[in-house]
Amino acid sequence: MRLELQEGQAPPVPGDAEGLERLVLNLLDNAIKYNHPDGQVILRLAQEDDRHVLLEVSDTGTGIPPESLPRIFERFYRVDKGRSRDEGGTGLGLAIVKHVVQAHGGQVEVESRMGKGTTFRVKLPV
Repeated sequence: MRLELQEGQAPPVPGDAEGLERLVLNLLDNAIKYNHPDGQVILRLAQEDDRHVLLEVSDTGTGIPPESLPRIFERFYRVDKGRSRDEGGTGLGLAIVKHVVQAHGGQVEVESRMGKGTTFRVKLPV
């Protein structure tokens, strides 16, 4: 698997450093876990405008079914219910992402296509 960092100019994001780290780690963990062995994960960080930083995590993985997209940020919701907890986690990672983003006054959105991959976009104030 290939991991690529695309880092533009971006000011520091004020807030809870541990929470922000957890946010990034959860998004990267999912991008790797639900990807193909020869897939790609891209982490982008850039200043979006005068007041916001944009963090994107994109993968070339399995994608999220359209019917699951409205629920993926719910606690304990798991898209692939057939996976064991050891393989697929507890369903808390994206709920944590949403909570951290909201606690920092930001926004999170997701775009996904089955068999093509997923992109999470996190917009945080600076």
